[in-house]
Amino acid sequence: MYAFTLEQPQSLSDAKRLVGAGAQALAGGQTLIASLKQRLAQPGALVDLRNVPELRGVRRDGGSLVIGAMTRHEDVASNADVKASIPGLAALAGQIGDRQVRAMGTMGGSVANNDPAACYPSAVMALGATIVTDRREIAADSFFHGMYATALEPGELITAIRFPVPKKAAYAKFRQPASRFALVGVFVAQTDAGARVAITGAGNGVFRHAGLEAALSKSFTPEAVAGVTIDAGECNGDLHASAEYRAHLVRVQTQRAVAMANGH
Repeated sequence: MYAFTLEQPQSLSDAKRLVGAGAQALAGGQTLIASLKQRLAQPGALVDLRNVPELRGVRRDGGSLVIGAMTRHEDVASNADVKASIPGLAALAGQIGDRQVRAMGTMGGSVANNDPAACYPSAVMALGATIVTDRREIAADSFFHGMYATALEPGELITAIRFPVPKKAAYAKFRQPASRFALVGVFVAQTDAGARVAITGAGNGVFRHAGLEAALSKSFTPEAVAGVTIDAGECNGDLHASAEYRAHLVRVQTQRAVAMANGH
């Protein structure tokens, strides 16, 4: 690593001022610290957000759950409101990495980083969540722009994510055993407007699947998925899995997620 300054603001206004002046925001550090060690990132100043109280916690707001950006994975997994309202989201958080990662990593940091195999983006997309920043609100369908790219502008901070409470939802993840990221992960949600299906790990970023959504909007059952074509051309192939295998996993994990959402 190399020399840099570390700021630890105690309020959102101070954090915004520092990040607006060009400093790099530090959330849970699960990606950024590794990048610093490898000199893939070399900011001159870091702003540690852990002591900003406005960025933490879970609250119910009408028909939605609002989760602060600095809420850690383990706190999402164990929160009573999340477990009661969107148990699939709590279960997802409990599967991220290992205990150390869950104790340090944050929802906002994961979503802002947008790793193509991260779990949270699939929940944000499938649930039709809204990303709240210090400047505006961004719909999930407009937020993710591909591998490690989002709609965030320089100096813009995620402050919270608002999740509409669905009728049913669940997440099924086939883990890459070394990293514990998703080789393929599928989050399904049954909403008043129909089914939403978001897939992570299979491509260059999280994406929805129109065919799966159409089939599950007609019948929210595992059997409805069987006849849906999953195009391997939309999936990545690498040393961990071929594109064809990932396409197969999309169908299998979708069926598993629907079964779990239905209580099976």
